[in-house]
Amino acid sequence: MSTTPTSAPFRFFDLRVVRTERLGPSMVRITFGGDPLAEFAGGGRDQRFKLFLPHPHQDAPVVPTDAGEEWFARWRTMDPAVRAVMRSYTAREQRRDPCELDVDFALHGDGGPASRWAARAAAGDRVVVLGPVTPDNGGVDFRPPPGTDWILLTGDETALPAVAGILASLPAGTRARAWIEVPHAADVQDLPTDADAEITWLVRDGAPSGLILDAVRAAALPAGTPYAWIAGEAGGVRALRRHLVGERGLDRRAVVFTGYWRRGATEEDLIAEAVAGTAPADD
Repeated sequence: MSTTPTSAPFRFFDLRVVRTERLGPSMVRITFGGDPLAEFAGGGRDQRFKLFLPHPHQDAPVVPTDAGEEWFARWRTMDPAVRAVMRSYTAREQRRDPCELDVDFALHGDGGPASRWAARAAAGDRVVVLGPVTPDNGGVDFRPPPGTDWILLTGDETALPAVAGILASLPAGTRARAWIEVPHAADVQDLPTDADAEITWLVRDGAPSGLILDAVRAAALPAGTPYAWIAGEAGGVRALRRHLVGERGLDRRAVVFTGYWRRGATEEDLIAEAVAGTAPADD
């Protein structure tokens, strides 16, 4: 993500993999369990959290959980070969009896450390999560204001879990348009929702990412006051925001946009840029 992590109102959770389920060629669902999850208070929708993974030579991730608010500064100074791999993910679903947390992982072709870990994850594997202890927390961005007439959602496979969570949260009768880009036709999922939602799946099938911008440009959008939530590759997200604000006339305050990843950069790169104040400026 593009902001410096903090811990309040969050806490660390020591969890283990309970089971895994392949959802398609490019997505795997990993279910985590553990008694501490009784205190995990996700806000639904696009609830994000920090996930810490061990390196292949480690049995458990190394995280300075005893450092309080200084955990991030401590983590940054640790040897990259020792400190846990840190990534941001969305809570796809949470259950209380038993206490379980589903997280959907996109399996990238570049074979990054999180993708490699997810592809071989097995029951009993240990992770650490920095997650919310109150539903009203800064890890939820989807907050349409009063007076919103309809919802616009876009995302690639990295944002698919968040789009799914948002659609599941929408009340009956809510008008919504969603465009979701995935690598393969077999990655298309059933996304339950009570909303009056039109979901358009865009399959790359070997083509470069970036199908969403052209699809939204060509679309006839509903009348009324929209609220847009767009996420995915940072460059594509910025281009889509420019289109919605500059060409479609949406109020820029009604367009929430997040670069879940950036072509050619790791999450460590993005966090380092945010800390140093060198992240690309928002348009």
